Amino acid sequence: MIDSGYDLYLALKKLDLLENKPKLWWPNTYTFEVVVGAILTQNTQWTRVEVSLENLRTNQIISLEDLAEVEMELLLESVRPSGFHKAKSKNIQTLCQNIISDFGDFERFQDEVSREWLLSQRGIGPESADAILCYGCRREVMVVDKYTQQLLQALGREFDLYEDLQSWCVDGFRSDDLHHDLALFHGMIVEYMKRYKKGKQINIDPLTDD
Repeated sequence: MIDSGYDLYLALKKLDLLENKPKLWWPNTYTFEVVVGAILTQNTQWTRVEVSLENLRTNQIISLEDLAEVEMELLLESVRPSGFHKAKSKNIQTLCQNIISDFGDFERFQDEVSREWLLSQRGIGPESADAILCYGCRREVMVVDKYTQQLLQALGREFDLYEDLQSWCVDGFRSDDLHHDLALFHGMIVEYMKRYKKGKQINIDPLTDD
């Protein structure tokens, strides 16, 4: 019986969903690439984000400072594979400029940024903000997304608000390393849905079978 977020975490953990994945599931955790990736992945597939990130690396404009100053045309072409490239390019550059203005560098940003500050930035909503906090800044934050909502609907639970869904996921959680386990929890949900969702149907048998 899955009655809490912690129950779901334990059920997912039994399935070894993160085998051969990065240590905390999201690639290059604790680097500025997480911030960029959190924006690029909006409304697109991660495989396209990977192409954009590789373009940024090739063009040597992956750092906070370089992205704040890069010519917009080069940035546009680099992130084009992720879709919505005009909006995403503008949002990335403006965010970088604001980080430098308010924090000075990425290390101070990691230590001091708040969720409220992130949500005040153009193009960053709750999911993107929490992804940055969790995977980029080592914060004890649970990221929830459409996969989380769909999985819980299949388990008979529905939430209208992001915050309510997030609260359910951390309900009853017991961990000696909460940040680590919440990061993996989100990753396991994503990998589960990729593996067990077929069209509109979600196979929940692997979770509910004893």
